Amino acid sequence: MPKDMTWRQAIETILRAAPGALHYTEITDKIIQGKMRTRLGATPAATVSAQLSMAQKKDGASCPIKQLGRGLYVWAAGGAIVPPVSTTTTATAPETPVEEASEEQNTIISSFGMFWRRSAVEWVQTPKLLGMQEIGSDPVDFSKQLGIYLLYDGREVIYVGRATERPLGRRLYEHTLDRLSTRWDRFSWFGFLPVSEKGELGTLPEAHIAKFIVPTIEAILIEALEPRQNRRRGDDLAAVEFIQKEDPAIAKKLFKQKMMEAVDKLT
Repeated sequence: MPKDMTWRQAIETILRAAPGALHYTEITDKIIQGKMRTRLGATPAATVSAQLSMAQKKDGASCPIKQLGRGLYVWAAGGAIVPPVSTTTTATAPETPVEEASEEQNTIISSFGMFWRRSAVEWVQTPKLLGMQEIGSDPVDFSKQLGIYLLYDGREVIYVGRATERPLGRRLYEHTLDRLSTRWDRFSWFGFLPVSEKGELGTLPEAHIAKFIVPTIEAILIEALEPRQNRRRGDDLAAVEFIQKEDPAIAKKLFKQKMMEAVDKLT
């Protein structure tokens, strides 16, 4: 059975075959689609970005991967055509830990989720708010995330709140019991705590550089409210978006409910 490529091998294979520059998120998608790795971790796009950055720092001017712009990379090994790396190779160099490849992040918001469904969460005192960076990547539980959140009635924002003294999961759970309990069906959130490759939430930075605060606030408002006259999304929001993953407890609950209904029909 073919072994997983290292992240570096997979990145080089994709860039060699590409007709031009690719954004690191496109590289990530192609690695996943090509099934070059079965172990993706919780943050595959961030891992690819970090590996690209590390390759340039480590190899310097001799690095065959060149950065053309913000997040854009191209294969430029002297114009030579290099055959793709085989997925069946048995002698591969040990993969460099992602921790060594981490880029310096001058961002306030580390991660966010847009228009997540209330119905996809099992609302208990400590709910699981599960999200994935990519389909197939390991889920992350954001219930203990700190940050800002919005509640929606359809697509209309009806409430903006903050999760600081109490984490996101707890604050949202409280809104299933308070005066807003019947008013909202979706929510978005913007988190401060960083996410590791293992899917663990980090600690809150002690301070943020002032020059990043205003662009971040503007980016959050553009991303959350989608004003029609803004021609671009929140480009200064350097955070990673996570798509929602339904809590497995929901499926179990529905299965149990259907079984009980079936038994009732037989009696």
